[in-house]
Amino acid sequence: MSADEYDNNDSRDQDLPDSGHHLSEEEVERALASFEAEFNEGQDQADQLSEHSGSSVDDEAGLNSEPADHSSVEPDEADGVAADFDQELEGLIGNRAKAAVMVTRLASAELLAAFCQISDISAYCIQAREGAVAVLRNLDGDGPEAAIRDLTTVVSGLSAILAVNRADKLEVTLWISGQSGQTLAPPILFAATADFVEDLMIGTTTVDRLRQDGALIFDSGEYNREKAMGIIASHTRFGAGGSTRKGRVE
Repeated sequence: MSADEYDNNDSRDQDLPDSGHHLSEEEVERALASFEAEFNEGQDQADQLSEHSGSSVDDEAGLNSEPADHSSVEPDEADGVAADFDQELEGLIGNRAKAAVMVTRLASAELLAAFCQISDISAYCIQAREGAVAVLRNLDGDGPEAAIRDLTTVVSGLSAILAVNRADKLEVTLWISGQSGQTLAPPILFAATADFVEDLMIGTTTVDRLRQDGALIFDSGEYNREKAMGIIASHTRFGAGGSTRKGRVE
C-alpha cells in the first residue's frame, strides 16, 4: 500500500465514530435474521387482532339483529291481526256496527234470501216461527240502514224492523217503503221475536253456532238473480210486467 492510500484510509477511519467494537459479517446477518423474525411475528399478531376484531363486529351485528328476526311476524298473520284490531276499534267508537239484523214477518227464510239477492244485500237469512230474520254482513258506516232501505223499496208492501248494535247501544227502527218510522225499545222487539235475535244482538251466539244447533239458514250470496227470481215466483203474485216493485207478498 502506498503512503497516500494509507493516509486516505486513516483519514476515513478518523471521521467514523469509534464504537470500540466492529461487528463481523456473521453478527450482522444474525441481527438481521432476528429482526426479520420479530417483524414477521408482530405482523402475524396484527393480522390475528384484525381478524378477531372483524369477527367481533360481525358477532355483535348478528346479536343485534337476532331479536328482530325472532320477533318478526309473518306478513299474512300481521295483516290479519291489524284487520281484527281495526274492526274492533271501529266497533268501539261506533263507526262499524257489532251486529245488525232485519226482522220480517215472512214465513220463509229462503224467500227473504231471494229478496236480499235482488236488492244487492249480503245476508244470512234464518228461519223462525215468528218471522224470517236476515243477519247483515255489511256493518260499516250506514250499511245496515242502506240495506233495509233497499229491501223495503225493492219489495213493495214489505215492512221490516232493523236492529243495530253500535258501540254496545241497541237501536231498533221500523222501516216501510224505504223510509224509517217508529223507533222501538229493544225489549219489545226481543219479546216478539225468536230468542236467537237477542243472542245475536248482544253477541252471545253466532250464525255458525246457530247452524250447528240445527237452524235453517240461507245465504243470499249463494243465489244468482235467475235463481232468486224463481224462488220469488213460487211465493209471490207478480204485478204487471213481473216487477217486484208492484208485486205483493202472499
